[in-house]
Amino acid sequence: MDRHHPFLLYSNPLFLHTTMELKYRQNLEWRTPVFPSRDASMASASVVLPYPPTSLAILGLKGRALVSLRPCVPPPKKPISYHSSLCLTSLPSPIISTGFETRPQRQVLIRSSGSDDATTAFSFPNVGQFLHLVVSLGVIVAADKFLKQAFTAAAIKFPSALFGMFCVFSVLIVLDSFAPTAAMDVMNFFEPATLFIQRWLPLFYVPSLVVLPLAVRDVPAASGVKICFILVAGWAASLCVAGYTAITIRKIVKTEMIPAEPMTKPAPFSTLEVLVWSAVFIASFVLAFINPTALGTSARTFLPFLLAATVLGYMVGSRFPSFVKKIFHPIVCCAFSADLAAIAYGYFSRSGLDAVLGNYLTKVSSNPGAGDVLMGFLGSVIITFAFSMFKQRKLVKRHAAEIFSSVIIATIFSLYSTAAIGRLIGLEPMLTVSILPRCITVALALSIVSFFEGANTSLTAAVVVLTGLVGANFVQAMMDKLGLNDPIARGIATASSAHGLGTAALSAKEPEALPFCAIAYALTGIFGSLLCSIPAVRQSLLLIVG
Repeated sequence: MDRHHPFLLYSNPLFLHTTMELKYRQNLEWRTPVFPSRDASMASASVVLPYPPTSLAILGLKGRALVSLRPCVPPPKKPISYHSSLCLTSLPSPIISTGFETRPQRQVLIRSSGSDDATTAFSFPNVGQFLHLVVSLGVIVAADKFLKQAFTAAAIKFPSALFGMFCVFSVLIVLDSFAPTAAMDVMNFFEPATLFIQRWLPLFYVPSLVVLPLAVRDVPAASGVKICFILVAGWAASLCVAGYTAITIRKIVKTEMIPAEPMTKPAPFSTLEVLVWSAVFIASFVLAFINPTALGTSARTFLPFLLAATVLGYMVGSRFPSFVKKIFHPIVCCAFSADLAAIAYGYFSRSGLDAVLGNYLTKVSSNPGAGDVLMGFLGSVIITFAFSMFKQRKLVKRHAAEIFSSVIIATIFSLYSTAAIGRLIGLEPMLTVSILPRCITVALALSIVSFFEGANTSLTAAVVVLTGLVGANFVQAMMDKLGLNDPIARGIATASSAHGLGTAALSAKEPEALPFCAIAYALTGIFGSLLCSIPAVRQSLLLIVG
C-alpha cells in the first residue's frame, strides 16, 4: 500500500485513539506529527493528506499536537504533509518538505482545548463572582495605595509597586515550597483581579495619548521630529539586540523547549456591554452639559462621559478586522474616541478643548478625572506581574540564561543608546531624559523619570505608548524579515522593545510566545527601574545626554 495514501492515517487504530485536536484557520497551513503505531513502516512514513484539518475535528480528536504554521494562500489547495515525530518537548526548526518547496519553518507547541482554553463568550458574573472580583481587585489596589503612601512618607524613590510585586512573588515561592496547595489557593483567589487587569490593560495607557495635544504644545516641531526618529529607530534597534541575543544564548545553552503553562485569556466584549456604556455616555454627557459642576467639580462631572467615551473607543476598536487594526490600532481608536468626546463637549459648551482635557487628567488625587482613574491602576498592573511570573516559574528557571541575558542587555542598550542618539542629533537634554525609558511599560517608565529633575512625565508616557503602537503594528513583519523564528526570541524581542502593547499584539496571533512576552515585559521594567535607582547610572546617563 502507498505510504502516502490518506486512508493509511485514518485506518491506524492507535492514531484514532490518540486524543488530539487541530484548529484550522484560513490562510494558515497546519502540520502535526503522526503518532506511530506498532508498525515500523508506519512510524517512519510521511503521510500526505489532501484534506483540511477540519475533517479531523469531525472524528472528535482532542489533545495536544506539535504544530507548524506557515502562510498559505489560498488554503488548503497545497497538499498538507504530516510528519512523524515523537519529540513533544523539543522545538527545533527543521526543514519541512511539502512537495513544492523546502524551507525552515517556525514550530510551536500548543495545548488542547478544554478547561485551559481562553474564554470565548462573555456573561455577566453572578453575585458571588462579582464579590470575588471586587474583593480580590480591592486588595491589590489597596496594597498599591498603601505602599505608595508609605514610600512617599519615607522619601523612598524606589517604585513602591515594584517592591509590592517582589513581596507577592516571594510569598508565593515560599508557599509553593512548604504548602503548594496554599500557593494555588492564593493564585485562584486573585485570578479574577488579574483577568480584569489583563482585559482592560490597554486602557491604562490611554490617558497619555488623550492629553498628548497638551503635552507636546511646548515641544518645538524640530524636536518633535527628532523624538519620532529616536522612537522608531530605537524600537527597531532594541528589537534586533534582544532577539539576536536570545538566539545566540539559546545556541550556546541548547535548552530544549517545554510546554508553557496555559495562559487564561479574558473574555471578548459583548454587545450588551457596548450598549450599557453607550447609555452611560449619553446620560452623563447631557448631565455635564446642563450643569458642569453637578457632581461638585467639573472634573468629577466630566469623569463619567469621558471615561465612557474612552471605554467605548476601546470596545469598538477591538472589534475591527485585523487589517484595519494594523492601521488603526484599538488604543488609537480609544484615544481618538475620548478626544472626539472632549472636542464635542468643548464645542457645544463653548468651554474649548483645553479645558476639557485639563479635567480629563488633573493629577490631583482629591479631584480626579477619567484619566486619573485609569492611570490609578498602573501600580496594580505591576503587582499582578508577580502572579504571571509565578505561573511560569518553571519556564523562567529552565530558560533563565536566554531570558535574563536578553532582558539585561536590551534594557542597558535601550537606555544608553537613547541618551547617545539624543545628544548626537541635538535633542534638548531634558527632552532626551524624558524619553529614556521608551521601551519600558508606562507605570515603571514614570517611576524611572521621577529620578531625574525636570523631566516631562506627560511626554514620557506619550512616547512609551507610541513606541508600543509602533511595535504592535510592525513587530511580526519585522521579526519575520530578520529571521527571528524561535518563540523565545520572538517573545523576548517583542516585550523588550514594545512592552505591553507589543505583547498584546503578538500573543493574540502567537500564543506560544505569550509566556516569554509576559516574563520579558515584567523583567524589562524591573531591571530598568533597578538600574536607574543607582546614582552612578543616573549620573552616567546625564553625562551622555549633556
